[in-house]
Amino acid sequence: MVPSKEVTGMRYRLVVRVTPADVGQRVTIRWRPPELDGSQLMTDVLGILEEADDEFFKVRRGRDGQLIVIPRERAVAGKVVPPAPMARRPPKAPPSS
Repeated sequence: MVPSKEVTGMRYRLVVRVTPADVGQRVTIRWRPPELDGSQLMTDVLGILEEADDEFFKVRRGRDGQLIVIPRERAVAGKVVPPAPMARRPPKAPPSS
């Protein structure tokens, strides 16, 4: 029997791959908001990139339409992601009278 190796830690290469050329695309950005300073915690934003420059990313979340402004220096990782999947079922037709 071969002994199994336990994974004790993983390393990830975190890179922000979002640029101004990606405006209008669906993106995800992992960042550290000010309220999480002093911790290792981060949060993710998924939505449409509305603006990107040397200072900020502005992402419109799809679920509630909120515009999230992320200072570039707080972005830890980011990338363009595929469009949201289509709904699985078509809406039900209203009952006929």
